[in-house]
Amino acid sequence: MEDTLSYEDRKTLLKIARQSLEEVLNGQPLSEIDYRSLSPQLKNPGVTFVTLTIHGELRGCVGALEAYQPLVEDVREHALAAAMKDYRFPPLEPKELPQVEIEISRLTQPKQLKYDKPEELPRLIRPHIDGVILQDGMRRATFLPQVWEKLPEPGVFLSHLCQKMGANPSLWMTKKITVSTYQVEMFSESEFK
Repeated sequence: MEDTLSYEDRKTLLKIARQSLEEVLNGQPLSEIDYRSLSPQLKNPGVTFVTLTIHGELRGCVGALEAYQPLVEDVREHALAAAMKDYRFPPLEPKELPQVEIEISRLTQPKQLKYDKPEELPRLIRPHIDGVILQDGMRRATFLPQVWEKLPEPGVFLSHLCQKMGANPSLWMTKKITVSTYQVEMFSESEFK
């Protein structure tokens, strides 16, 4: 990613994510974001996934694939959604907050892969670099590049992503579907402790 965020911008986004979680979980209204103090990159449209973990275990992850709001608002919205609206988990409780680690993944614009035969796909995606989006009709799913740590083999990665999309794991092998890739700039609170 050529336009990486500065150290201060990363710190600001993590601080806003943490503060927003604290306010909502403690029943307080969300603070206004002071746009005058923000860099242009934080005010410009951006797209993120926010991942919450507790002791290394996933506790929530929500994001978007297209930019539709300022980066700072995108982080706030997805931090709150990861805590309260990830259907895989019950809403985060205030007592869990001190153990939560916040990780932000800022996405590049997805690029559609051009391929002729499904068997070409495993060679076209780059493990540990590419996030992958699969789309078949109205169904769509993505894995961030971080998922390669758990699923390092491209064929297995694609099969699990088909399952996440609600399709047969072998769909990518039997039908030409829409495949896009993106990269992320990832940072977390542990880097600032």
